[in-house]
Formats: sequence, structure tokens, C-alpha cells
Amino acid sequence: MVRDATLIKEKIIITLRQRGPSLPVHIANATGQSMLFAGAFLSELLSEKMIKISDMKVGSSPIYFLEGQEPQLENFTKYLKGKEREAFEILKEKKFLKDKNLSPVIRIALRSIKDFAIPLKYNEEIYWKYYTIPTSTFNPEIFAPERIQIKQPEEKEEKIEEPVKLETKENKKDEEKEVIISSEEKPKIHKIKKQAKKKKAAKQDDKFFNKVKEYLSGKSIEIIGVEGITKNNLTLKVKTKNKEKLIIAYNKKKINESEIIKAHKKAGEVGLPYIILTMGETPKKTISLMDALKTLETIEKIE
Repeated sequence: MVRDATLIKEKIIITLRQRGPSLPVHIANATGQSMLFAGAFLSELLSEKMIKISDMKVGSSPIYFLEGQEPQLENFTKYLKGKEREAFEILKEKKFLKDKNLSPVIRIALRSIKDFAIPLKYNEEIYWKYYTIPTSTFNPEIFAPERIQIKQPEEKEEKIEEPVKLETKENKKDEEKEVIISSEEKPKIHKIKKQAKKKKAAKQDDKFFNKVKEYLSGKSIEIIGVEGITKNNLTLKVKTKNKEKLIIAYNKKKINESEIIKAHKKAGEVGLPYIILTMGETPKKTISLMDALKTLETIEKIE
């Protein structure tokens, strides 16, 4: 029996060496074991420090890999959701980020992708390093205000635009009306307005997020992941009293039945109990319905 267990463990190591980071289902298929037994052998190898495990999960399954295979975890980043994916892309591009320069949502998201975002502390400030970048390349000076340069627009040679001549009804032969059409001003104004709208929307999102964050902090509820964020709602994975739950927060005073059903479906997808937060009082009608459903076993049709 011991000999068989050793052979299976060796086969798991060979499988990981050949295919790289893998899910338990891959290991089960490669070794011909059930998911239960494959999971047991993986746990043993993990406790023996023969293999490593990811913080990220695909569905409800972690990823197992050998030391040195960390860069290959990037193959699974397609499973990151919403703001976690956005935070990953930003960090991958910039390589280093200063925590206090980021929006609250991205700061939380970075703390959720522990496989890829490595925290650094320098002069009591928190920075984030992309996981494959050597710590020795970190240079805090690049974040110093005096080192930040604003790119000046390139000077363009003035162009004299030819007037567009339009004939007037009053005197088509003798008079010409000159109209100069600028092709640059309108697009610039449009772009500025669009950027202002985006900034305003981002500030509103951050304000709502901060309000939810403060509320949860007052309840000693820890945010462990951002499942989704839109203009009107926020979905967070949280931990309270060592239990994971889903928070669905709506940025509105009243919610309808369809929104409650959507929250229920979302919680069902991740297999967690859920809590709904709103910006207003819960209608008495909704509370009465919730109380009635607690003891409802089924609704049957009389044939």
C-alpha cells in the first residue's frame, strides 16, 4: 500500500513537470485516481513541501505546481474577473505600483491576486511588484513627484487654411463669402468633455466603494476579493467570523425583486451565502416576503 502511494505521488510530480501548473481534475485523470484520492495525495505532497498551491482558484479549485513554475500561472489569468483582471493588467504593464496612488477598488483587487502582486514596503509606504520582476530592480525614485514629467504637446507649424468660398444668393457674380473651417477645435473639445465625464464617473464609483468599505469595516467584515463592479452595484467576496460570504451592494435606495433574484443566482454560482446592501431602508413588503419564505417548503399545484 505504501509502495502504491509512493508511485502515485511520483506520477503526480512527473505530471506537473510535464504539463506545468494543473487543476486537481487534471491530476486525477493523469493518475487514474478519483478526485477524492487525487486531492488527498496532493494534500500530502503539499504538506511535504514537494509541490506548491496557488491562491487563485478556477471555480472552487486551486492550482498545483512545482517550484519554479510560477511564471506559468499566467496561463490561468483568463479566469480572473472584473477589477482583479484590470489590476493584474495594470501591474503587468507598469511592473511596480505605489499603493496610495491607486483607486480604492484597484488597491483591494491587488490584495486579492496574491499570486501575481507582491507587496513591498519602503519608507513606511506600500508598493506592489509584478511577481516575475526581480525585487532588486525596484527604484522608489520613479514615484517621486519631481521625477514625474508631464509630456508637453509638440509644437506644430502653423498652417494657413484656405478659405472655403460660398456663393451668396444676393450677388453670385460679384461677392464671395469666406468661411474658415477648423478641423481641430471640435474634436479637442469633445475629447475634453469625454474625459471629464469619465473622471466624474470614476469619482462616484470610488465614493460608493468607500462607503461600502467603511460600513463593512465597522462590522469587522474583511474584503477578500472583488467579484464585480458596475456603476450601480458592487459584488464582493468577504470573510466574517471565519466564514466566506458574498456581498451585493446596490447604489440605490430601493431594489426590486429581479435584483434580489439576480443576487441569489450570483451567490449560487460561487456557492456562498449572500448579503444585500442598499442605500435606503428595506421596504416592509420585502421584509414580509423574506419572513414568509423562511418557513416555506414548496408551492404545489392542485391537479
